Amino acid sequence: MNGLKLGIPKGSLQESTVELFAKAGWRLSVNSRSYYPGIDDSEIECMMVRAQEMARYVENGALDAGLTGKDWIQETGADVQEVSELVYSKTGLGRVRWVLAVAEDSDIHSVCDLEGKVIATEAVKMTERYLVRHGVNARVEFSWGATEVKVPQLADAIVEVTETGSSLRANHLRVVDTLLESATCFIANRASWKDSWKREKIENIALLLDGAIKAYNRVGLMMNVRREDLDKVLAALPALRNPTVAQLSDPEWVAINTIIEEKTVRTLIPKLKAARAEGIVEYPLNKVVY
Repeated sequence: MNGLKLGIPKGSLQESTVELFAKAGWRLSVNSRSYYPGIDDSEIECMMVRAQEMARYVENGALDAGLTGKDWIQETGADVQEVSELVYSKTGLGRVRWVLAVAEDSDIHSVCDLEGKVIATEAVKMTERYLVRHGVNARVEFSWGATEVKVPQLADAIVEVTETGSSLRANHLRVVDTLLESATCFIANRASWKDSWKREKIENIALLLDGAIKAYNRVGLMMNVRREDLDKVLAALPALRNPTVAQLSDPEWVAINTIIEEKTVRTLIPKLKAARAEGIVEYPLNKVVY
């Protein structure tokens, strides 16, 4: 029987990835003492792997496919097939940034001020390439964690990943520059990508994961409207695509179905009611596939 070896990122992306797969239609059962989560798909075998190592294992064929950050693909220099970009992170939808940061009262204000300094980071190669681009000589040291607390006693600056910047601010750090913006990528081994069965399976997973991301923070809305009020109701709708308008059994009435941003619902429904829409129903979405 055909099978796909799939890498699930262990660590900061783990919880959000499990939730994403659930919305896409796959239930992952994660045991804290096992690196092999269960999945309700007999064609997939999962393994938990740190995002930092994922690209290497996909490159050498230990895994057929996996999810990791574009930053770690670049950091490892792995030769993999990038199937799709999935813009989600530890705390929600969006990209992360790798930034150069220093103490708030530091006299370092640009990359040029790093000459002869010490930089702590987990992304050593990325940082070294950044320094080369700017013609700066500095010592880059690998950080095993808690990078934010190493300034200024153990390092003059750090290169660290951030989503909101709250951890940097909490540690009284100031951002000097952004080295890279990154998002999660679904990647495949190049030989696996050439296998027709595995490629179709990978593409189908990517399609549904992307559909689940598109459904985040969106809801469906349906309602009934008199034909004479249709233009007023349509004018109030900020549709993701043109809303669907269907004839009801009564020729004087139509049904409208559309997708909207969830945050707009609380202001939109009163407007729709004022435009004489009736039977307004809001419903959750798992996937939106175009």
